[in-house]
Amino acid sequence: MSRIIGLIRLDGSPKPLRWAETMLSLCRSRETWRSDMVAQPAARVGWCGTGTAHVSARGPWLIALDGRLYNHRELGPDTSDAACLARLIEERGVLETLPRLNGDFAFAVFDAAHRELWLARDRFGVKPLYYTQTPEWLAFASRPRALLALPGVSREVDRGFVARFAALHYRAIDAEPQRSPYAAIRQVPAAHVVRFAQGMQTAQRYWTLMTEPDLEGSPAQLAERYRALLLDAVSIRLDGAGRCGFTLSGGMDSSSVLACAAHLRGAPQPALSIVYDDATYDESEEIGASARALASPWQAVRVGNPPLLELISELIEAHDEPVATATWLSHALLCREAQRSGIETLFGGLGGDELNAGEYEYFPYFFADLRAAGQETVLQHEIAQWIHHHDHPVFRKTPEAAEAALQRLVDARHLGRCVADHERLTRYAGALNPDYHDLRTFEPVLETISRSYLKNRAYHDLTRETIPCCLRAEDRQAAVYGLGTRQPFLDHRLAEFMFRIPGGLKIREGVTKQLLREAMRGLLPEATRTRVAKTGWNAPAHVWFSGPAREPLGDLIRSSAFRRRGIYNTGMVERLFDEHEAIVRSGRPQAHHMMFFWQLVNLELWLQWLEHAPFNVEGALQPAGTSS
Repeated sequence: MSRIIGLIRLDGSPKPLRWAETMLSLCRSRETWRSDMVAQPAARVGWCGTGTAHVSARGPWLIALDGRLYNHRELGPDTSDAACLARLIEERGVLETLPRLNGDFAFAVFDAAHRELWLARDRFGVKPLYYTQTPEWLAFASRPRALLALPGVSREVDRGFVARFAALHYRAIDAEPQRSPYAAIRQVPAAHVVRFAQGMQTAQRYWTLMTEPDLEGSPAQLAERYRALLLDAVSIRLDGAGRCGFTLSGGMDSSSVLACAAHLRGAPQPALSIVYDDATYDESEEIGASARALASPWQAVRVGNPPLLELISELIEAHDEPVATATWLSHALLCREAQRSGIETLFGGLGGDELNAGEYEYFPYFFADLRAAGQETVLQHEIAQWIHHHDHPVFRKTPEAAEAALQRLVDARHLGRCVADHERLTRYAGALNPDYHDLRTFEPVLETISRSYLKNRAYHDLTRETIPCCLRAEDRQAAVYGLGTRQPFLDHRLAEFMFRIPGGLKIREGVTKQLLREAMRGLLPEATRTRVAKTGWNAPAHVWFSGPAREPLGDLIRSSAFRRRGIYNTGMVERLFDEHEAIVRSGRPQAHHMMFFWQLVNLELWLQWLEHAPFNVEGALQPAGTSS
């Protein structure tokens, strides 16, 4: 686990360079982290973290790397990832080097000879990187707080971000991947490199999932290729990972990663699972088969009714911004227990749902592909199987619901074009004070990279919706506890492979993840491999908000500070507060308002934190959010 920072002087003043050490201290998540700095007359570039310092001064170049290169052995016999990166850039330049890398990384390269700065992130954005600029200097950092501490960098929030977080579905939070929650700070988007030279700034995408023909071969042959790729993705991430732990839920993704590791190492591996006192999202029973067969030791991290607002405040201190969903509070508690157990690197299954069409929401796009292909008989059979396997007392599955989803979510006139789910997206739009920000013109960007609706939907999730906020939360929380992270499904080779797999090998007979199920035959327990029902890794925040957190939540939404901000329609907020309590208390099958209040509390506590956060580069200070 590591962080990087840098300051580049644009005028003749040496003063900005003195701020670099304080920036580095503000990026430290743990006091035990070591640090290193390299310098040119006009620049400072720094690294802090554990293990080998990934910072290098090579000729006119200063290079800092946050993260890991998993294919370093095939790239050359260098002493470190940073040395490997420096050599490749010297030989080939930044743009030719990036496609050769397989890793989770953010890096910076300052070329003093040409007065150029390059900032780059890995293909999925596992590692973060932010930057800001004034006429006097240019700065970058792994955490926003290191930039907010600089003189002249406003703490003003991005109103568009605040409005989306307040009143839209969490999938809209990362709709603009080049922006951050702060008006003065930008973010390097995933799979992009940003170049600063001669007073100009340019951003370039260096990788994307291309439209290519579906792969040929029988299902068994494709499953064997998938299995080999996944095993290799796990294997190269085990290398140098230290003592590994594996998150384990009741689903296929984390279980498959654990199964691959157990197979590669010839023994069960340490695993941790979140279990709940409330039965709604508890997966204790589903986890059992994989835990018994693949985990040793297995640790169940039980979550009851936690001190919600207190823990959210701790999350914000670690994140420098609000946290998208309640799931990540549970993840933070799991990270804490992993650290206490001596785990150094935590593996997970992020990306598995997106690559394998694993979420319930993928069904309508699969249906749309069948209809577009003229397979109406198959479509009606799949709808019937969808109803049979997945009907829900709140989210009903009926032929009428399937047709309504097809009308609402896809554009039948333009093959592959998905349409924003405005019904879900804007459910709480009325809770936003229209005087704060106008969301009426907001429309999510939904790229069409394929003639398949299903593939395009997965691409949106990988680039703008589910994956960005998940990776950000995982990165921040793992850092607090000194943990590295590994997500084998987010190996670009796997993504490229799965984007050439037809939908019928992902969903069939109303069952998702078909090719993964076949690939894991013999590695996963049959009870896990063949399970159809999906609970999903979630958290019972609906109960939390109607339990011990109800009173402090009520105090918060009625406080003068909350009302003075002018962000919310407070009358609607109070109505939703009462309605949520009534729904949860009644136990009736009806959609509650858990996600709305999670986002509201996070937003308000973040704004409070921002008003009082004790960091700046002038004078001595104690970096906020460190732990020993």
